[in-house]
Amino acid sequence: MDQTDFFKCLSDPTRLNILKMVMVKDNVCVCEMTAGLDLSQPKISRHLALLRNLSILLDQRKGQWVYYRLNPDLPEWAVAVLNIIAQQHIDVSENSLSNMKSAHCCD
Repeated sequence: MDQTDFFKCLSDPTRLNILKMVMVKDNVCVCEMTAGLDLSQPKISRHLALLRNLSILLDQRKGQWVYYRLNPDLPEWAVAVLNIIAQQHIDVSENSLSNMKSAHCCD
């Protein structure tokens, strides 16, 4: 993974918020992201495609739902950056997390 591409990917607020959601809860479903971020499924999917193409996120299909998680094989420097983001509590709004938790579409 190229560092420039990684940081370009993180520079988009939607992709950064998606990563924050995935760091808060492993295996996040697209429906939880749409509820948590109040964005359409196609918009979320477009951002997820970029995160998958850079191998930042991995996806796993369970029935009709697709779940996303951080790639455990990320380079150490990328993990360090993501850990700093998580430690800084640059939070996805409480409302977003509440909406994400209340999404029961994929249960």
